[in-house]
Amino acid sequence: MNEKVRRVLHVLGKSGRLLGALPLIVLGAGLGIALYWGLAPARPATTTAPAAGGNGQQQAESITWWTCSMHPEIHLPRPGLCPKCGMELIPEKAGAQDGMAGMRVFTTSENAKALMNIATATVERRFPTVEIRMVGKVDYDETRLSYITAWVPGRLDRLFVDYTGAVVKKGDQMVYLYSPELYSTQEELLQALKAVRDLQRSNVEIVRDTAQATVDAARGKLRLLGLSEEQVAQVERRGKAEDHVIIYAPVGGIVIHRNAQEGMYVQTGTRIYTLADLSQVWVKLDAYESDLIWIRYGQKVEFTSVSYPGKTLTGTISFIDPVLNPLTRTVKVRVNVPNADGMLKPEMFVNGVVHSKMAAGGRVVDESLAGKWICPMHPEIVKDVPGKCDICGMPLVKAETLGYLTAATMETDKPLVIPVSAALVTGTRAIVYVEGPDPAKPTYEGREIVLGPRAGNYYIVRRGLSEGEHVVTRGNFKIDSALQIQAKPSMMTPDGGGGSSVHHHGPATMKAGESQPAAGAELPAMFVQQLQQVLAAAGEAQDTAQGEDLPAVRAAFGELDQALKEVNPELVQGHPHMLWMELSMRLGNDAFEGKEARTITEARWLAKSLEGNASALRGWFGLGQAEQAASSAGEAVPAAFGKQLGAVFAGYFAMGKALAGDDAAKATAGLKQVADALDKVDMSPLAGEAHEAWMKHRIALSKILAPADEAKDLKRQRELFAPLSEEAASLARRFPPDRQDAYYLLRCPMAFEGRGAVWLQQSQQTQNPYFGAAMLTCGDVQEMICGQAATGSAPAARAAEQKHD
Repeated sequence: MNEKVRRVLHVLGKSGRLLGALPLIVLGAGLGIALYWGLAPARPATTTAPAAGGNGQQQAESITWWTCSMHPEIHLPRPGLCPKCGMELIPEKAGAQDGMAGMRVFTTSENAKALMNIATATVERRFPTVEIRMVGKVDYDETRLSYITAWVPGRLDRLFVDYTGAVVKKGDQMVYLYSPELYSTQEELLQALKAVRDLQRSNVEIVRDTAQATVDAARGKLRLLGLSEEQVAQVERRGKAEDHVIIYAPVGGIVIHRNAQEGMYVQTGTRIYTLADLSQVWVKLDAYESDLIWIRYGQKVEFTSVSYPGKTLTGTISFIDPVLNPLTRTVKVRVNVPNADGMLKPEMFVNGVVHSKMAAGGRVVDESLAGKWICPMHPEIVKDVPGKCDICGMPLVKAETLGYLTAATMETDKPLVIPVSAALVTGTRAIVYVEGPDPAKPTYEGREIVLGPRAGNYYIVRRGLSEGEHVVTRGNFKIDSALQIQAKPSMMTPDGGGGSSVHHHGPATMKAGESQPAAGAELPAMFVQQLQQVLAAAGEAQDTAQGEDLPAVRAAFGELDQALKEVNPELVQGHPHMLWMELSMRLGNDAFEGKEARTITEARWLAKSLEGNASALRGWFGLGQAEQAASSAGEAVPAAFGKQLGAVFAGYFAMGKALAGDDAAKATAGLKQVADALDKVDMSPLAGEAHEAWMKHRIALSKILAPADEAKDLKRQRELFAPLSEEAASLARRFPPDRQDAYYLLRCPMAFEGRGAVWLQQSQQTQNPYFGAAMLTCGDVQEMICGQAATGSAPAARAAEQKHD
């Protein structure tokens, strides 16, 4: 086709009629580009339907299956309109033959690949290195601060060091102190010495011993009052008490504070001087919270100062503050730095750098500490064998206990990494595009993965990729845009449909026999049972996340992860297989992050994500009834309680109807009706587990309704209606309505700027409360919650009705 376009241009140019044929040229060029980029309608893809009476593996004649870009669960053998949204059905693309059968597969030509300038990189294992840059300043080493205090009450008649910053050596004169108490104690010593001399000729040994003990006690008292051994000896040699005494410096250092003045009277313990030993200083650096994963006790830090350009100094991390500064979102990192030459002075600004290698499991690789023993208080003390610290005497600990890798590194210790440019980041997760195995047919599959921290030019991959796969590093935005245009799930539209220019939200007329959901009699019973176990585990994880027991929440998400692993995707083929691969990826990411959640808030956020994905699983495979049966545990709702609960739902439905009609006043009335009905619910008909379940739901509803008085306008009411709807759906599943009633759970993927939201209705006709008249019919039925006499989810029930027709 491109050759034809070039010939047309050549002919028109030679004939001089280029200007008049401009519309034709534009049309031809546009068609050529569309073909190059792979965006033109593809030829009908074919798949093989299972032969009647076969086991699902036997193949019949090849036919074309059609699906909806907005509702991938639709699977029809002929073209037409989607029975849910009225959009034109599109042919399914057979991707299984290329090893990629997901919903996010994009196939193009070699020419289009070249035009898109696509480049790939290999997913590999390596120790990524990152530079953590921090700023800070020099400070005193608090462990090397000394204080000269008054050990005896008196008057400061002279301060030999009378200014701050003076350099003092050990033994220097500091203070000339007058002290009556010191004078009297000297007299006691002199009198005791005289008594010993007088009793030398005494024959009573006990008297001589008593006199000598008095001398020893007087000497000890003088030492306790601050006199040195030499000063006490001088008093004895002099034989005369002095009313003044000189206080000498017990250590050397810099005078950083002079706390007293000459002539002051001081009490015992009054601080006179503060000395700092600057032979070692602290450097306090500010580390951002996102960098803390790379920082460990005992790491070496290089830093520079503007005072000494071109000179690099080193120190050792000795402390990481356990408290985050809420204003700067930083943590103080303390570094011990030798300063024998006195270059570093307190309050100097410095720039520090930590070079860190990350291993699998969040450990740090440091060859100098591998297999070593280190002091937990003094990181500069590192030994090859266990023992005690030379400074503080504490037992040494293995470096591995402080987050370092063991001495023998293996290939499995290297984390899985991808280039930064390969990830389209959406939070802790990202979308990457994996290249197919056939180079002659460029195919790319979008995949949602769980990311670890960024390490320089790489991201650590926690889940979702395997070593040796090839990910797109250039051109991934173009692929994502192409999928968005085709209304398939992408980074910008995770649920699909948001980017399609043919996305309609009007009502659709459903003809009997047109809709065939992914679930139904064709699904193997074993596969359905495995999906039901997944839904039960997902419900348990969501319920547990509403509590405060974080270990229990992690365990519940772990059970979900195990249930997902027990699902055998080989039990289904074709369209159902494609749907399950998409959902298992999303649910698996929820389970993986949930079982490693660090806070209960994070776990609840993941429970919200899990709720949406579990809802899609119910809707796409028609498992609403199975999930409802699992949650209600076969226990009937007492009639008296059900009547009271019906009043709560009546207020909720009134609020939803008012929001769909853009009526804020009626929405306020409905909200008040919900609150009033909730206060009047008598839980006495309930017992055991049902009583406990209701208490949890009531507490959750009360928290949601707490700011109800402030919700006066439609915007605030709709923001409150979203969590209220989620809790109402959970409540309805646990306490189903009467046998003759049914509640329909709908979801609008465009609510709240694409985050999506759910709500309950009593009819299947969409009445969107989040957009009102602007997009009243935007939304799809995800699940039907019905009484015990009813059967089937919304898709399954529809299929049954159509089969009957």
